Amino acid sequence: MMARLFRRGLVAYTALFFAFIYLPLLLIAVYSFNSNPVNMMTWSGFTTEWYLQVLGFKTAVSEAAMYIESTDQLLAALRNSLTIAFSTTLVATVLGTSIALAIYRYRFFGARYYQVLMFMPMLIPDIVLGIALLIFFVNAGIHLGIGTIIIGQCTFLTSYVFIVVSSRLAGMDRSLERASADLGANEWVTFRKVVLPQLMPGVAGGALLAFIISMDDLVITYFISGTDVTTLPVFIFAMLRRGIKPEINAIAVLMLTFSFAVASLGLYLRSRRK
Repeated sequence: MMARLFRRGLVAYTALFFAFIYLPLLLIAVYSFNSNPVNMMTWSGFTTEWYLQVLGFKTAVSEAAMYIESTDQLLAALRNSLTIAFSTTLVATVLGTSIALAIYRYRFFGARYYQVLMFMPMLIPDIVLGIALLIFFVNAGIHLGIGTIIIGQCTFLTSYVFIVVSSRLAGMDRSLERASADLGANEWVTFRKVVLPQLMPGVAGGALLAFIISMDDLVITYFISGTDVTTLPVFIFAMLRRGIKPEINAIAVLMLTFSFAVASLGLYLRSRRK
């Protein structure tokens, strides 16, 4: 009887846990189709015109709203986010993979300490890291913009790539590398034809994870973006501060869909085995 009660309690707790996490997301998706142009929490009918508004089309419902930001500003923020995400992902993936290979393959003084340091950017609160980066850039005389955002995001996204690639390296069979060397291949050929194919699922998973985090980052980007550059999360945050607007739900659903697709692709690549 106690075991049965425990199982029922565990099932109820699991259901409440997932409801707490996913019910707000479901409500956002539902109200993104609300045709009310004034109060997005008052249901007035079904429409898909908010999505058309986000994509740059003018509709009757969207034109009735008096507080819709310019679609050009939204698209500019999206372009900035994509530019930063692709650049940051490229740099963080190269650095994180290189550091993981160096620590895993070579023994040098301070390797353990260096490995701990790679975890620190993930443990530091975002607001502390954002303020620290802002003070550094201002004191160094560096103009705040896309460049500072890329540098700031690389400081912690490299750690994410490092962890994912390190976990992949830990499960690799090094006997294949020794066999490659016995057959006459040099280190570069062994890396390109033996190590990299085995490591690629981890590299791809780390890169996709870095891309998603970069696209969604708000706190650190808010501090180091300056006044000339606006990313999509910062743009949405500014919209919320001036009032809850109907198209915010549509933007949120599109971002969730995109993040889910990228995350699913990353998990698929991460779990691939030859």
